[in-house]
Amino acid sequence: MTQQTKSMVTDMTTGNVTKLLLSFAFPLFVSNALQAVYNIVDMIVVGQYIGGAGMSAVSIGGDILHLLTFVAMGFSSAGQVLIARDVGSGNMERVKKTIGTMFTFLLSISLIISVVCFFIRYQMLNWLNTPAESYEFTLDYTVTCIIGLFFIYGYNIVSAILRGMGDSRRPFMFIAIAAVINMVLDIVFVAGFHMEVFGAALATVIGQAVSFIVSLIYLYRRKESFGFDFKLKSFRIDSSALRPLVALGVPMAIQSAAVNLSKIVLMAWINMFGVTYSALAGIYNKVNMVINIVSNSFTTAGSTMVGQNLGAKEYERVPRILRTVGTCTVMISTVFAIGIGMFQGSVYALFTSDVSVLEAAHILLIPIILNFYGSATRSVAFSLINGSGNTKLNYAVAVLDGIISRIGIAALLGFVMKMECLGFWYGDALAGFIPIFIGMCYFISGRWKKRA
Repeated sequence: MTQQTKSMVTDMTTGNVTKLLLSFAFPLFVSNALQAVYNIVDMIVVGQYIGGAGMSAVSIGGDILHLLTFVAMGFSSAGQVLIARDVGSGNMERVKKTIGTMFTFLLSISLIISVVCFFIRYQMLNWLNTPAESYEFTLDYTVTCIIGLFFIYGYNIVSAILRGMGDSRRPFMFIAIAAVINMVLDIVFVAGFHMEVFGAALATVIGQAVSFIVSLIYLYRRKESFGFDFKLKSFRIDSSALRPLVALGVPMAIQSAAVNLSKIVLMAWINMFGVTYSALAGIYNKVNMVINIVSNSFTTAGSTMVGQNLGAKEYERVPRILRTVGTCTVMISTVFAIGIGMFQGSVYALFTSDVSVLEAAHILLIPIILNFYGSATRSVAFSLINGSGNTKLNYAVAVLDGIISRIGIAALLGFVMKMECLGFWYGDALAGFIPIFIGMCYFISGRWKKRA
């Protein structure tokens, strides 16, 4: 490893565990939070100026978009790992091949997905039992965001390249610019020009486009530092780069999509009960998104620390790391739980002024609090599973937690026990505790040491 490469690496095998974890998790939290801002801001602005029907549209359209972007998330994360590995070994020729392959492969996928989804747009909304009151709004929001899928994939590619080379600061800057643009244009288009839900979607797409273009310009201007010349021939898909990208990207994409897929199913069930409950689902998802951002940030930080320490055979530090992850996430969840318990009316009012939605929103409190703690404990489990490199167990937990148990418990409570929408939300929340039990068994077995 060159001296330049060494300077990009943070040694997490020594020093104070809490300090290292927090310093690593905070920038990740900022990045994840900024990426989540788009849909949350859309929800708030639309909720205030249009009402429950608009909120339902943003909720349904946002869930569809999130599912479609998990391909980008999975493959860009895989690309980031491969680039970092090759930078560390000094194999810049392979880095160039990976960059060119990522651009062509993933942007082509984004275009294919956009075209396919455009032609089946009505079927998608029908599959999700979209309420009649919000159908046209949902169609406007979904179609507009689908058109902007290209920019989402593009930004994730550039972000993966920069992070793989050790630059985590500039991706934050690019997404921050986009978030500010989205917030401003949301108000201008929806409140000023009365463009309704279409205006919110258009604001999101413009923000994403600016983020991609600015990040791409930055990458182009510094092409000499990593040898990618941006000539047409450099964008050819190289089979030697594609194979590891697919091998690593497919399981990452599936893992990321599992929970979101179950939420799509639950949303379809909830939509059968009308626009008010569809809007409530939007509030439930967006409030929980905040704690999920915290959880995901600590999971990434924790798994990185666990991985480094296992590689260095510093086994005694692993339990300390896991305890620290658990303590931090549970404490933050407790603060959030107290906050939502004391000010739930004010929190829900951020999203809408629709009286029918606000009057029914109190039923969300317990499922939301349960979700807070479920997400907190998930961080501990996945820090160990991911950090030890146990992709098979990670995949199994993702499918069990994300699809089988989440949908199964929700169906049991909602349909069999006649709890309806409340049962769906309880099922979603309770399933979040599955990973911690599997993680505890894995830890006690000691098998994680053998994967170092």
